[in-house]
Amino acid sequence: MRAFITSAIGVTCSAALVLPNAAPAGAAPDTSATAATEAADPAGVPGSTQSLPLSPLPDASMRATDAPSGTAEAGAVQGLPRRDVHPFSLVGVVWDDADAELHGAVEVRTRAIGSDSWSDWQDLETHNAEHAADPGSAERDSGTVRGSTAPLWVGNCDGVEVRVIPEASDDHDRATARVPLPEGLRLELVDPGEDPQQSPVAGTGEGDFEAAGAEFAGLVSGSGGRFATSAQTSLQASGQGRVLPALSKARTEAESEAEAGVAPGSKPYIGPRPTIITRKGWGADEKLREKDFAYTKSVKAAFIHHSATGNKYTCSQAPSVLRGIYRYHVKSSGWRDIGYNFAVDKCGTIYEGRAGGVTKAVQGAHTLGFNTDSMGIAVLGTFTTSDPPAAAVNAIAKLTAWKLGLFGANPSSRTTLVSGGGNRFKKGTKVKLNVISGHRDGFVTECPGTRLYKKLGSARTSSAHLQGR
Repeated sequence: MRAFITSAIGVTCSAALVLPNAAPAGAAPDTSATAATEAADPAGVPGSTQSLPLSPLPDASMRATDAPSGTAEAGAVQGLPRRDVHPFSLVGVVWDDADAELHGAVEVRTRAIGSDSWSDWQDLETHNAEHAADPGSAERDSGTVRGSTAPLWVGNCDGVEVRVIPEASDDHDRATARVPLPEGLRLELVDPGEDPQQSPVAGTGEGDFEAAGAEFAGLVSGSGGRFATSAQTSLQASGQGRVLPALSKARTEAESEAEAGVAPGSKPYIGPRPTIITRKGWGADEKLREKDFAYTKSVKAAFIHHSATGNKYTCSQAPSVLRGIYRYHVKSSGWRDIGYNFAVDKCGTIYEGRAGGVTKAVQGAHTLGFNTDSMGIAVLGTFTTSDPPAAAVNAIAKLTAWKLGLFGANPSSRTTLVSGGGNRFKKGTKVKLNVISGHRDGFVTECPGTRLYKKLGSARTSSAHLQGR
């Protein structure tokens, strides 16, 4: 993914975390679009999505000095003039044909709730097709999938303006020729809804849960239910189960041996299970996604991504960012669930992504052509010119040491995957890849950003060390 999103974006809207659904005082939001979208959501699902059609902009809406070099003239621009809208925190642009590429620049600016000031223009990553289900898969061919930019986290806003500027074409006979924009361009404004009551995360470990029944690994995320005691059942019934606690290496290995039915003491190469915030913990409403799950045979590799949603979020806002991405992937892009199997925030907290069980080989929609026998881990942020925090890189090592270890994969080794089709490898090509790879290794893209990609070598070494290799 080309990560064009600017880290210095002027006035942002990130001050507030709780996002009301009511229109701001004195505003005249597009209630018809909002009501239609909200009515399509299952009853009781928190948050909302405003979907606003884009149209050609008048010449006066874009000065010549605003136009990026090599882009279209003002008459070819589509967008939405400044307007008041219902509160939102995440923004993206979608179009009808998932196979159509948007050749051009998508720029937005926003106004924070309670402010009269507008942000600078901010770029949305337009080349987002590589984050998707594989060609020919049931999810890709569902008929609901749309083309989409990467979403951008802007915080709590109630004003927006957008422009889509097509690139100049290669038609040398016409100086003003422009690449056509995809049909059905729409602006998507996502309100992720309020946060659920959070369980403590810092310092969470085995000892923190001993008094409540210790091993409740079977309670969450489809991990087998082998330790479902009465105490654990009580925990779940009382609204707990938001955190899958860390386990020591010894206990992790013992559970894996028991699950696999092998003799104790076989010393599998599995890293200790890290603390994981479950879908319940970050507030994923299961009524949004499809009911069924999709699985592959194994997890032979992990692809590392950055979400390209920008770095202007606090760690306490990470659950809201995830709910925004989840809603954007499902409601706006038409996917069955959030595309990533796991997410990591800038403070190193690990989150469960696509539903189906954190210990299982859940098929995601993260690396076009290589979603089979792999998992996708997204670090929340944009790391093309910004260094990823050490805590996030360490979390990648911990997560991969555990999850890859469950499937016998060596983080410092290489493996072979078969391409499902993409711009780097044709469908059916057998490709030798690092067990921990960057998204760009399987697709021509800048994802996971140059700065994060450079850290994957140290993540492989640390992950293998945690496995005891």
